[in-house]
Amino acid sequence: MRVRVFAAGLAVVAAVAGCGGLEARSSGATGGKPASGDVAQARDKLGKLAVKGRAPKTGFDRDQFGPAWSDVDHNGCDTRNDILKRDLENETFKSGTHDCIVLTGTLKDPYSGKTIEFKRGQNTSTAVQIDHLVPLSDAWQKGAQQWSAAKRKEFANDPLNLLAVDGPLNGQKSDSDAATWLPPRRAYWCAYVIRQIDVKDKYGVWVTSGEKDAMEKILKDC
Repeated sequence: MRVRVFAAGLAVVAAVAGCGGLEARSSGATGGKPASGDVAQARDKLGKLAVKGRAPKTGFDRDQFGPAWSDVDHNGCDTRNDILKRDLENETFKSGTHDCIVLTGTLKDPYSGKTIEFKRGQNTSTAVQIDHLVPLSDAWQKGAQQWSAAKRKEFANDPLNLLAVDGPLNGQKSDSDAATWLPPRRAYWCAYVIRQIDVKDKYGVWVTSGEKDAMEKILKDC
């Protein structure tokens, strides 16, 4: 039985992924109000992030961040299936894969609040997509161009930066930052921004002045 760890009042937790899997997840559609200490910590981290303009997108390619959905924790499952297994409920798995390949499950989408039934298939899998909370292109334009290939691969597969969400909304978000896109479900804004700050703080990704202003405004209302 998989243990799901929740920080009190916070929609996101981050823990180190070991050999057995990964333990950074959202609280799905609950959208509880973060504790004041978590908000204060996010404000402190945001205050320490470098503020710069976007670098040119020149040279960006998904391949710069390594093969899509690598098995970086060497647990035998690719990252996409790890995140589906973490974020979905009532999952079923392809036989013979040691509960690795997710066939079906239910997502309580944090971005919209909808309940989405996931079914693996050529015409159905895209209903649930794995979002990089801090998009790869955004990171590329805010520091990742200077990283090693190993660091970019780690960033692209870090469970702290990954979330199973409504597919069309993920497409709508594209490579936007918090200044230009927020989930339609306002109850998730605080958790969303706090988690983006956690990721940017962890990897040293900078923010633009407009992005910082947007984040500060959201944290003020948390």
